[in-house]
Amino acid sequence: MHMISRRKFMAVVGAAAAASVLTACGGSSSTASSTASSTAASSAASGAASEAAEGSNVSYVALCCDTGTIDDESFNQACWTAVQNYMGDNCQYYIPDADASDEERETMVRQAVSDGADTVVCVGYLYGASLAWAAEQYPDTRFIAIDVTQADIGTDSIPANCYCITFKEEQAGYLAGYAIAKDGFTHLGFLGGMAVPAVIRYGYGFVQGVDAAAQETGNAVDINYFYGGQFYGDANITSRMEGWYSNGTEIVFACGGGIYTSALEAAVKNNGYVVGVDVDQNYIGAEGVADGSYSYNPFVTSAMKQLTVAVEAALTDIDEGNWSTIAATNGNFGLQEGDYIGLPTAEDSWNFRTFTVEEYEAVKDKIASGEIVVDNSSEDSVKPVTSDLVTVNYIQ
Repeated sequence: MHMISRRKFMAVVGAAAAASVLTACGGSSSTASSTASSTAASSAASGAASEAAEGSNVSYVALCCDTGTIDDESFNQACWTAVQNYMGDNCQYYIPDADASDEERETMVRQAVSDGADTVVCVGYLYGASLAWAAEQYPDTRFIAIDVTQADIGTDSIPANCYCITFKEEQAGYLAGYAIAKDGFTHLGFLGGMAVPAVIRYGYGFVQGVDAAAQETGNAVDINYFYGGQFYGDANITSRMEGWYSNGTEIVFACGGGIYTSALEAAVKNNGYVVGVDVDQNYIGAEGVADGSYSYNPFVTSAMKQLTVAVEAALTDIDEGNWSTIAATNGNFGLQEGDYIGLPTAEDSWNFRTFTVEEYEAVKDKIASGEIVVDNSSEDSVKPVTSDLVTVNYIQ
């Protein structure tokens, strides 16, 4: 894995490095003032901007997170892992308040650039409007926008200093739904965070996969479907999940950053199961068993998208002088582009009862080849069409 050393950063920022002023990876909230506002840090910011303007290497990266926490075991954490893996100490993250406005996100970006970032990674479609402003305000800064499209930005085209990364979450959702329905689960749940495009694609792909499997098995399947309106768990959502499990729900696809904690807490109280999201979350259950928190591992599988791989690849492209080939474009990654989405197949993470890796690979190959086409609608009102075997209870 490529790492940018502290020595390389020092070579980039020159005088600031000579003064031995380096900002370590750390975090800032949207309401907290930055701790990197010294004269030397300002010199670093100026040098980084010049480097970006010349299209040269990445020297300092800021991660502007989605709402939630940096250790959400999911979306934010996967992107932060990529930045840390690639940049070493030369990075910083910023967390917005749960109800942050576009203006507050703009303030975070402004702070990130002021703190020395020549490259800013923005996580989540809610940065769309802020990116329209930021790209124009900071033309010498590179922006990598995760789960953001041109439509989210609202400009006629993707800004020249912005690279959008999106995923075909509907394919990952389909694979998860197909797998658990083929495995014999018939009373299912989908707990989404907010009804944003990526979460909707996960959820509607999940419903499509369940329906495909139901038509093969002949089993009738019901799905409770609900958006919690946030990317973290709380007592109210946990209570709702406990109601689902106690009334017969066997497994819930918890899709929305830290909101999985509510599904997980309710599952282990009711001998239920969960499907993780974004990354392989099996380790959470395995660690819970190891430390005695859980009597069994409630994670059956996880619907993953390779956030870490995509972010690291974008940073590598910049370092290799290929920024001009990805700037002003939208990389949309799914099975046709490689193994950018899927389920974990490592033995320790494969917790199905009867569904096999061979069956999984077969349906995955059909999606990759185009034999199976998963509808990618991200409009909440455009519900998937299902057979008579599947009943979806959409809860407002």
